[in-house]
Amino acid sequence: MGERTPIRLVVGLGNPGKEYAATRHNVGFMVVDEVARRLGIVNWRKKDSARQAADVARRFVLVEPTSFMNLSGAPVRLISAWYKTPPPEILVISDDMDLPFGVLRMRPSGGHGGHNGLRSIIAVIGDGFPRLRIGVGRPRYDSIDHVLNPFDPAESRELPRVIAAAADTVERWLAEGSERAIQFANTWKLEGSAPNT
Repeated sequence: MGERTPIRLVVGLGNPGKEYAATRHNVGFMVVDEVARRLGIVNWRKKDSARQAADVARRFVLVEPTSFMNLSGAPVRLISAWYKTPPPEILVISDDMDLPFGVLRMRPSGGHGGHNGLRSIIAVIGDGFPRLRIGVGRPRYDSIDHVLNPFDPAESRELPRVIAAAADTVERWLAEGSERAIQFANTWKLEGSAPNT
């Protein structure tokens, strides 16, 4: 019996609830929602403190933890254990204040960079999972207020392009693997067209 491709997880980080839906901290949810829209995935269910939608044919599961950001690790651990998904097959999408607005960065592994969602996941499954970070810029005022507030009007106009590029990255990761996805994300620029890959 041949070895089957492991079920992959695409995990978008955010906070549950309408009051957080449009905030900078929720770009991970926005990207997962866009991937679901593109691929026609509608079979969401709530289990293990997360919204989940499985695409059995393409062998991946979309995941949005509903445990609040700093407890994201527990649902990721439960879901990855259920599907026997190793860390390299878990793509985590998060906001990043250390990147300018609209910049994408993808790496195959690494630290948490002060992000509480990544910190929580690393604490339970280690740091060997790929992550796609979406720049939201660093504020001149308190950082908690910054990530828990909506994008400003200028950012909001550009946000659909950023979410679309991040969703493109996820689709590349699913179809072609980490190397091609990393190449795309790390060379994409908001002000210009996406490079050919």
